[in-house]
Amino acid sequence: MEEKRYLTVNALTKYIKRKFDVDPHLQQVMVKGEISNFKQHSSGHMYFTLKDEKSRILAVMFSRYNAAMKFIPENGMKVLISGDLSVYESSGQYQIYVKEMKPDGVGDLYLAYEQLKAKLEKEGVFSPKYKKPIPKFPKTIGLVTSPTGAAIRDMITTIKRRYPIANILIFPALVQGNGAAPSIVSKIQQANALNEVDVLIVGRGGGSIEELWAFNEEAVARAIFSSNIPLISAVGHETDFTIADFAADLRAPTPTGAAEMAVPHIDDLSERIFNRQSRLIRSMRERMIFQKERLSRIERSYAFRYPHKLYEQKLEQVDKMKEQLIKGANRLVKLKLDEAEERRKRLIRNHPAAVLLDAKNQHAKVEKELKKTIAIIADGKQKDFAHIVSKLEALSPLKIMDRGYSLVYSAENEMIKTVKQVKKDDEIKINVTDGTVYCRVTDIKG
Repeated sequence: MEEKRYLTVNALTKYIKRKFDVDPHLQQVMVKGEISNFKQHSSGHMYFTLKDEKSRILAVMFSRYNAAMKFIPENGMKVLISGDLSVYESSGQYQIYVKEMKPDGVGDLYLAYEQLKAKLEKEGVFSPKYKKPIPKFPKTIGLVTSPTGAAIRDMITTIKRRYPIANILIFPALVQGNGAAPSIVSKIQQANALNEVDVLIVGRGGGSIEELWAFNEEAVARAIFSSNIPLISAVGHETDFTIADFAADLRAPTPTGAAEMAVPHIDDLSERIFNRQSRLIRSMRERMIFQKERLSRIERSYAFRYPHKLYEQKLEQVDKMKEQLIKGANRLVKLKLDEAEERRKRLIRNHPAAVLLDAKNQHAKVEKELKKTIAIIADGKQKDFAHIVSKLEALSPLKIMDRGYSLVYSAENEMIKTVKQVKKDDEIKINVTDGTVYCRVTDIKG
């Protein structure tokens, strides 16, 4: 029996991949759908799923194809793509390798415009709080634009006509094409570094969105926002709005309009100067008339006509004030003398000698009372002692001996009260009133 030949998974996958790669119907396929699971790798490659209501397919767009895209794909975005179908051997899944992508229903430039506008607005680049005021009387105006074309001629003509005393510095830049954005950024930075420009106009004449696209680049918007010089954006016609218009300190509808906004009109200034000069002369004349009338009133016043009367009134006031001063001084002196006398009396009352004398008198009085009290107590104690002594004498056994009695003690000085305390031949002592008798017991009888 012939042995069957089995394929490896790798061999089978390679075979299927070759079928995909050589099929002309799977090359340059055009598909539309909705993006999901979008991820952009650090290498720049994009990975996502393209789906519709019933199916989905994996998609890859390498960085060499997406580098030129004006917008950033997002989840939920409907897109039109074209690319080749093939098989990813490691997983065996088929996927579409995208070469071109466009938004479905809206232009990619418009989408990129809206995305960048939303991003910068969220960061505060368009916030009014960062807008710098345009100087009223600039000495030097800088123009960042193409050195050829109607826009620069219109701006120079308008500035010279309106404000001929201003200086104009031209910073020639590319305003369309691939190198336009870096050129504009470079000239804005150059004008700031020069530090001679009071106001900067950045712009160009009208055109299509593709021709004006350099002014929708993020780098240009950030250069405008970072400019230390107040900046007026003048791009295209009145209906054209670019990202640069939102980032600038002031937006002009046209380059000519920007020139008019940047400088005042010399005729208006002359008229304002003339009006102010007239008002100043009129004010000075009115002031002089007013001061002359005031001087005349002062000259006719009572003080200037009768100065001696004012002097006499002042002399009278001085006399009254002097009299009041003397009376006040006397009252003050008397008050201070009274206060001093009162303090002197208080000092005498509280003098240490008087206090010491009072203390001595008090001590003598207390000492006298103490001695009296001690004498009374001693007398009482003496009487109590005599009474106790008399009672003690009355109860003393010695008194009994005076009446003929005696006290008998053993040799150990123990009082003998019964015959049981002695025996024959014991030595005993007999205390009588005038001495002691020493005896020996010869017999005992109960």
